[in-house]
Amino acid sequence: MKYNQNFRVEAVLDVLRRINEKYGDASEEEEALRIAAVALIYLQDSGRMDEYREFFRSFHTPAIEDVVVAGTFDTRQAADEWLASGKGHDGDLLRIAGQGFQVIRTSGGQQTLLRTPLPEELMKKFPPGPT
Repeated sequence: MKYNQNFRVEAVLDVLRRINEKYGDASEEEEALRIAAVALIYLQDSGRMDEYREFFRSFHTPAIEDVVVAGTFDTRQAADEWLASGKGHDGDLLRIAGQGFQVIRTSGGQQTLLRTPLPEELMKKFPPGPT
C-alpha cells in the first residue's frame, strides 16, 4: 500500500478511536493509541504538521522513488557538453542512454562523470525476491 502523506488528522483520529474501542481502559493498547493520537494533535496544534508530513513521506518512500535525476541525455557527448557548461554539481545523478552516472570532482578540480547505476537499473539486475 502506498502511504498517503496528505492524510487528514481527523480521519486518522477517528480510526484510532474505533480501534481503541476494542481495548479496555488502562491496557497497553489503549495507552499506545492515546500516545499516537496526542502526538498527532500536538503536531497539528504546534504548526509542525507539514514538517511531519515530509518526515513521514521520507520514512515510507522506497529509496528508488526518492532518487532525483538532475538531467537525462541521449548521448554521453550531450551530457559532457552539459557538464562543460558549468551546470553540474558534485553528486548530481544523470541518466545517459538509460544508464546512470554521477558528477564528481577529480583531484585536479575538474568535474567528470562516474558510472553509477540508478535504482531502476539495479532493480532490473537484482529483482527483489519473495518476502
